[in-house]
This record gives sequence, structure tokens and C-alpha cells, in this order.
Amino acid sequence: MKTMHAPAAAPAAPALEHACTIVAEVAPGLPVERRGADMLEIIPITGGTVTGRISGRVEPGGADWCRERADGAYEVEARYWFRTDSGSVVDVVNVGRIAPGAPGERHGLFMSTPQFRTLDPELQWLTQRVFVGRAEAFGTHTTIDVFEVVS
Repeated sequence: MKTMHAPAAAPAAPALEHACTIVAEVAPGLPVERRGADMLEIIPITGGTVTGRISGRVEPGGADWCRERADGAYEVEARYWFRTDSGSVVDVVNVGRIAPGAPGERHGLFMSTPQFRTLDPELQWLTQRVFVGRAEAFGTHTTIDVFEVVS
């Protein structure tokens, strides 16, 4: 005889706490590769701001590698850095995907998973925790609201 178990209740979802907002100023994209209907371009990051629990300036020199896929989705991988108001350097790697637009969906809105590195002892929490980003791309900049995932 088979024993029937009641379905387990779904676990509680983690909460999100706003950590910072990054506004990365960008230059026009530079197409670098086409494979079939896929197109890869590099979007230079030229500066910007960081506000919230951390504040500072995005430094020029980073970039976002953006691949437009044949199915209408995008894959983005940005690598850049910022200097906090106190002078600390924070390295950022931010990977995301943009699904093809659904009816009523805002174009350019996407989710990402930013990761941080820094030597600053006061900012080690950035290197020890998980973050998600809600980003929106505009012509001259991308705004990323970064949230810490908390249990």
C-alpha cells in the first residue's frame, strides 16, 4: 500500500533590502561580432553615481557586453568599478538577462545579479552577501537598483 503525504507548504521567500542605486552613464554601443541573427556589442561605461547605503562615483573605463539573441532576448555582462566617497575602490560584475518584451512590459527593464569585490574592511558585507538588481536601460545611462537578499 502506497503512503500519501500531504504536500509541503512552500517555503517563505527571502526579503529584499535596498542597498544602493547605481546610475552608469554609457556611450553608444560598438558592434563587435555577428553570428547568424545574434549580435554582440560593447557599451562603454563613462561614469556615473552610486547612492544609498554606499555612495560614490562610477569611474570611466568599464563596459557592458550585450548580446542580442536571435530569439529577441538579451544577455548582458557589465564589468566596472566605483570609488566611494571615502576613497575605497569597489569592483562590480553584473550579469543579467532581458526576456523578449511581453505586451505591456516596459522595454529595457531587466533583472541582474551584481557581485562586488573590495579591500575595504567596512564594505566586506558587499563581498559576503547575495544581491539582485532591477535595472533599466536608457539611451545615455542604465539605472540599477541593487537589493540585498535577506532571510
